[in-house]
Amino acid sequence: MCGIVGVVGSTNATDILIQGLEKLEYRGYDSAGIFVANENQGQLIKSVGRIADLKAKVGDAVEGTIGIGHTRWATHGKPTEDNAHPHRSQTERFVLVHNGVIENYLQIKEEYLTGHTLKGQTDTEIAVHLIGKLVEEDGMDVLEAFKKALSIIEGSYAFALIDSENTDTIYVAKNKSPLLIGLGDGYNMICSDAIAMIRETNEYMEIHDKELVVVTKDSVEVQDYQGNVIERDSYTAELDLSDIGKGTYPFYMLKEIDEQPTVMRKLISKYTDETGRVTVDDDIVKAVQDADRLYIIAAGTSYHAGFASKNTLEALTGKPVELGIASEWGYHMPLLSQKPLFIFISQSGETADSRQVLVKANELGIPSLTVTNVPGSTLSREASYTMLLHAGPEIAVASTKAYTAQVATLAFLAKAVGEASGKAEAKAFDLVHELSIVAQSIEATLSEKDVIAEKVETLLGNTRNAFYIGRGNDYYVTMEAALKLKEISYIQTEGFAAGELKHGTISLIEDGTPVLALISGDEAVAAHTRGNVQEVVARGANALTIVEEDLAREGDDILVNKVHPFLTAISMVIPAQLIAYFASLQRGLDVDKPRNLAKSVTVE
Repeated sequence: MCGIVGVVGSTNATDILIQGLEKLEYRGYDSAGIFVANENQGQLIKSVGRIADLKAKVGDAVEGTIGIGHTRWATHGKPTEDNAHPHRSQTERFVLVHNGVIENYLQIKEEYLTGHTLKGQTDTEIAVHLIGKLVEEDGMDVLEAFKKALSIIEGSYAFALIDSENTDTIYVAKNKSPLLIGLGDGYNMICSDAIAMIRETNEYMEIHDKELVVVTKDSVEVQDYQGNVIERDSYTAELDLSDIGKGTYPFYMLKEIDEQPTVMRKLISKYTDETGRVTVDDDIVKAVQDADRLYIIAAGTSYHAGFASKNTLEALTGKPVELGIASEWGYHMPLLSQKPLFIFISQSGETADSRQVLVKANELGIPSLTVTNVPGSTLSREASYTMLLHAGPEIAVASTKAYTAQVATLAFLAKAVGEASGKAEAKAFDLVHELSIVAQSIEATLSEKDVIAEKVETLLGNTRNAFYIGRGNDYYVTMEAALKLKEISYIQTEGFAAGELKHGTISLIEDGTPVLALISGDEAVAAHTRGNVQEVVARGANALTIVEEDLAREGDDILVNKVHPFLTAISMVIPAQLIAYFASLQRGLDVDKPRNLAKSVTVE
């Protein structure tokens, strides 16, 4: 999740861009850049690393009245100055920043950009070259070319474009990636998050998907892609910048939910090399190869992440996977295979129940791997090997970004082992590409917060009980979805395999019982789950469906972008996290600190 800033009409453009990027650095900090211009000239400055590195490079001499800036997490191309944004067109007339993933960028390159010289490996550079080509080679005016490019580009994006021959306008468009217009006095701004420009203004205008905005110092014109002008009121952002822990967020949980696209992209950067090849410690890969069975030991959300990763691990490594509840295995170790490997999953790395099992594993000489968010934690120190989640501090008791990071990290493990073992399915699985798509899916779901909040109010209200149902990997997600809802809203919620309803659970369905169904995967499985939905509806249940877009039918409630089947546990859980958050919020509860719970369970 990258950060975008822009300003037009201010003599203080450079300072506004830099301070905005500083506030957006949580969205990405492997590289950054700004383009600043006035009537006479434009200056492009880029730097690898943090915003402080860029700031030092910019110095005091860069001035202008218009500019755009960007802070990046690398997806296409490694972190270099050539791959850093902003990017320029072939003649350097046009300058562009971008957040998102252009899915057909290679096709665009082949069909439209023959003879163009590209400096980096990003999809963004393809986009700005396309716009430049449409203007300078095909004779279109700038706005016409921008619209044409948007009709060609497929994927998610937030764009900010400057024509260096017309330094009084920024052209903006978005689809599934966040972007706002900040309204100033004699100048206007753009930003990925209101916090970036809160020093300058508290008045903002939303941009909806598939809208184009022409921004000047004294006007903001919103259009659809057909050129129809759209009237939209601004709103006042009420932000407390003194709360630096949560930033603009009312609760850490919501902040951490929003950080998940960034976490996915950070994991890509941590578990791939400069060529994009997945890299996991060779000793860890060999330990998995040497094992005849993998035993995942965990508790709570981490236990659910283990279930969510089971199919991927088995499919790509060829190793059977068993799950163990840490608190049970500490006292009732089952009969093990001849060459077991224990995998401990723990956000904190301090989970006492898991450590009890690790102590026994060490006594028995069983090799172990800890997957944790905290380097140097007890489980990390005492296990044979460690893989880090790189999710950043997670403060809210209800885990969100750690769960999705666990699933993604274990996917990297599965991919690395499978490739090393010569597994065809592992070689064919482009995890970096697919995880980038997942990050965009998360962002698309996050953009639907208002819709989800409304559905929560209608469905859950003051209910005491609720059920999640699903099949296959969706069943594993229902367990985590149910835990999220029960632990912070106190609604007694259970996750069930949808096919098990008729074996007893359906007797609990009464008039008004909320049943939330997860539907992803293939059509045959989806049809069975829909049949189960009809069964509970016939008995008075109020049903809500969360469905992958390719399986959607009229009347479905929440649609989720399609992702690779190995990664649906990440994309499908995001609506459930938001449902839990809004259910707790609407009941006036402490979202971050639910009763009777602690973040790190350090006692048995």
